[in-house]
Amino acid sequence: MIRRLGTSLLAVFGLVSAVSIVCYAQSRPLLTHHVREVTLHGQARSVGRLPAGQPMRLVLVLPLRDQATLDRFLKELYNPASPSYRQYLTVEQFTAMFGPTQQDYDAVRHWAETNGFTVVGTSRNRMNVDVTGSVAAIETAFHVNMGVYLHPTENRTFYAADREPTVDLPFPLWHIAGLDNYSIPRPALVRRPPGAQPAATTGSCPSTSFCGSDMRAAYYEGTALTGSGQSLGLLEYAGTDLADLATYYTNAGQTNNVPITLLSTDGTSTSCIASAGCDDTEQTIDMTQALGMAPGLSSLVMYVGSTDAAMFNAMATASPLNAQLSSSWTWFPADPSTDDPYFQEFAAQGQNLFQAAGDSGAWTSSSETYPSDDAYLTSVGGTDLETTGPAGPWSSETVWVDGGGGISPDKFTIPFWQTTTASGCSNCSNIFRNGPDVSANANFTFYVCADQTTCTANLYGGTSFAAPMWAGYLALVNQKAVADGKPTLGFINPALYEIGLSPSYDTDFHDITSGSNGYPATTGYDLATGWGSPNGSGLIRGLINTIDVPGFGLTASPTAVSLLQGGSGTSVITSTVINGFGSGISLSATGQPTGVTVTFSPTSITGAGTSTMTITAGSSTATGTYSIRVTGTSSTFTEIVTLSLTVTKLPPNYTISASPTSISVARGSSGTSTITTAVSGGFDSAISLSATGFPVGVTVAFSPATIPAPGSGQSTMKVTVGKGVPLGNHTITINATGGGLPRTVQVTTK
Repeated sequence: MIRRLGTSLLAVFGLVSAVSIVCYAQSRPLLTHHVREVTLHGQARSVGRLPAGQPMRLVLVLPLRDQATLDRFLKELYNPASPSYRQYLTVEQFTAMFGPTQQDYDAVRHWAETNGFTVVGTSRNRMNVDVTGSVAAIETAFHVNMGVYLHPTENRTFYAADREPTVDLPFPLWHIAGLDNYSIPRPALVRRPPGAQPAATTGSCPSTSFCGSDMRAAYYEGTALTGSGQSLGLLEYAGTDLADLATYYTNAGQTNNVPITLLSTDGTSTSCIASAGCDDTEQTIDMTQALGMAPGLSSLVMYVGSTDAAMFNAMATASPLNAQLSSSWTWFPADPSTDDPYFQEFAAQGQNLFQAAGDSGAWTSSSETYPSDDAYLTSVGGTDLETTGPAGPWSSETVWVDGGGGISPDKFTIPFWQTTTASGCSNCSNIFRNGPDVSANANFTFYVCADQTTCTANLYGGTSFAAPMWAGYLALVNQKAVADGKPTLGFINPALYEIGLSPSYDTDFHDITSGSNGYPATTGYDLATGWGSPNGSGLIRGLINTIDVPGFGLTASPTAVSLLQGGSGTSVITSTVINGFGSGISLSATGQPTGVTVTFSPTSITGAGTSTMTITAGSSTATGTYSIRVTGTSSTFTEIVTLSLTVTKLPPNYTISASPTSISVARGSSGTSTITTAVSGGFDSAISLSATGFPVGVTVAFSPATIPAPGSGQSTMKVTVGKGVPLGNHTITINATGGGLPRTVQVTTK
């Protein structure tokens, strides 16, 4: 019995293993791409292969579940008229709703181990599996060759896979981080050009350069808020030497009391020693600007790593979470969608990432801007700031000529919160994401200590100064929100654009209207500085007010309408309200093509309610797909919902009719009816006519018997009744055939 049981168990185990092998037998491509165009098309010349025994560390990233529901959730989360407005998720809730399943996560870990990898890190949102393994294991597991190539634009080599990786799993992976080093992340930081004069004249740090505290005095102009109770996270591709931060504070005559945590997200060293070739200029700048704006933070965490996947995921799963995050590094991704799962998790959990917009002026297709043009973060541009004196208030501001901004080079679709603004901005795109969203000082005006060497004044500039400033400013806002018993702001872009379009814009922002980065500064939003810089406590109040201000939102059902030329369809527009909003909302539509009419019944909604939108396409309307923007306007708010309208060509068709349809014919005589055909949809064929159903003694003739192409015309049907035909009503069926389409019409004889 024992032997038989053991044999049976072995048989079962063998069956299960066989099933597993079958399930894993299909090699699946990943959901993002990894191979660079220069590798595929030969611009990067191959110079060899990575040694088979060389160890590497990778991050295997699993995809989120139910992306469509997550997209709807995020829109509702930041819609003031939604019941779920700012009801943020915990990491555990996000994982349960949208994260990979435990079964899939365990399957990836098991697959990695059986393919020669060592699992060295896991994550509580079940998105990342960190592994180490040899190049040989990587090549076998992912069905690639790891080559070494000459970089086409830089004086170095890089390693990369020669084809898109595939995995033998029953489901696809999202991404593999660490599979190439084609793009080396760089800080959004530049040195003052040789011969250029120092820019700062009113700073309180050495050589009249600006301290971080000067930015607080210029953009906050208050003392009550310090960021108390808030934590802030910085993304850094290298560690730091905190002695440089200490030197900065000593030379500035100030003291830092914020606890700082240096956190390695993937084994990358958190130290940075200049004599060993490490540069911590950017890292120290990020700390001084964030701490200068929010000197009372409960903590500042520096997330140090070698891949974006490791650092962003650590930010998304930290305990406690940092509500304000900042990144001052840019790079060229192989696939711009790579980090969206992390950015969407930030938004769902009430976190906001500020990203430096770059330091090469207006964005172009070759700009190294990523991820500053992503739709799920706040892009920060650059300005040239003047203050009234050391630690003095804001005086004036113009565009910093090198500040990044423009239309998304990575072709990110315009987000819902930016559509209304873009329609009123002459240089903006109505299709792709525009940036930056906001801005702050980035000119060569700062005091910087780094690399355990002499500190510098007015030498460095860049939007990498501006991004952590904004993260510190948001800490002040969130401190105020908590003190008022309200939720923190979370992802602030929808609120920023709501304020930008409101009457309080000029009291909440410094609107920068002079200068250019390639795009001119204009009144209101522009592609040089976004909405501008914070206007003291005004923006703090404005952002807080967006939490519980009365408002409304619009939805459409359905959101896609398909019509034939000459047809019509409907969509129900629904307004939902919050905080007692009860004003009238007038409805209008734009974007419809020539020949399409849109009407609303009723034409306005008071408070919460519905209106039926009827869309009618003329018979000559050009076919295609169009975006129709429905705008709801009240005295103080404007909301837009977009529908997709598809107009398709009428199929070739024709109709047949008879006049009259009843004729009286005496025995021995005849009568007539006119048969008419009408074509549509490009029908082009002759139509032949015949008749059936008449009794013996009756003859039916058509003149003509065939209506020539294209098929529109008339024929006279003559009905002759013989003297012996029985009395009574007789139904004659006229049969038409043309273009393979049969049609009939009936005529009654009496």
